[in-house]
Amino acid sequence: MEIEIVNSGGKHVTNISTVPENATVLDLKKRVHDAGKGPYPGRQLLRLEAKGKPLNDTDTITAAGITAGSKVYLKDLGPQIGWATVFLVEYAGPLFVYLWFYTRPAIVYGSGAAEKPYAQVVTIAAGCWAAHYAKRILETLFVHRFSHSTMPIRNLFKNCGYYWGFAAFVAYHVNHPLYTAPGNLQVYISLGFFILSELGNLSIHLLLRDLRPANSTVRKIPYPNSNPLTSLFKYVSCPNYTYEFYSWLAFTVMTQCLPAGLFTLAGVYQMTVWALGKHRNYKKEFEKYPRGRKSIIPFII
Repeated sequence: MEIEIVNSGGKHVTNISTVPENATVLDLKKRVHDAGKGPYPGRQLLRLEAKGKPLNDTDTITAAGITAGSKVYLKDLGPQIGWATVFLVEYAGPLFVYLWFYTRPAIVYGSGAAEKPYAQVVTIAAGCWAAHYAKRILETLFVHRFSHSTMPIRNLFKNCGYYWGFAAFVAYHVNHPLYTAPGNLQVYISLGFFILSELGNLSIHLLLRDLRPANSTVRKIPYPNSNPLTSLFKYVSCPNYTYEFYSWLAFTVMTQCLPAGLFTLAGVYQMTVWALGKHRNYKKEFEKYPRGRKSIIPFII
């Protein structure tokens, strides 16, 4: 079949001929690129309408609704970067920044700071922070399966600014020589909740990984498995965000630090926005999606 490629304004770009019906949308993008009429496939967004839903790379031409003589709209997404690379840069930064404040206090607070002993909670907090971001890096390398291979490179600077900036903000206050530690009971109870939440977050990520076959964008309704920490799926659509919120709430209580609380509030706000969107998509995509679930906070949001 022959397919007409037009730009977002509807202006003719090129015709791609002899496209087999079993070709995928990604194959079509490659043909456009090989013809010298479009950027590399990762920068292309194809739609059947100028402002319609983006076509899925793994769908066949027929499944995407493209027929002989169809007009397909092409948009250049601009320079892209791989999601895995983005995550690695985002998460390595906070790990380095926080530990730099913890291990090099004299550089930040003056030469006398290194002579003052840390409160035990300061060392525990550094360990929790490092463990969280080391876990994120390892998940990026060995667990996560991304539904989209790339994102606009401009987002990298925004995301790094958020993660790296908050890391410095929190680390400066928790590692400060004048920092006042809370009581041990508060620290140890919060530490327990932090560890439990991190394990819960990992459990959800492993379940989601197993739900999607490698090298695919298959979507299924997630349900709890034999791991009791996945039971949050009975109540929310995005328990990974729920556990992430619980982790930082526990970290905030453990350190009794206002910047950590602001980081938690900023994080839960953004995660709630993401969770509400994913929850809506689940309900639209799956007719039998469990009605009792909320998006991120059980029984509330």
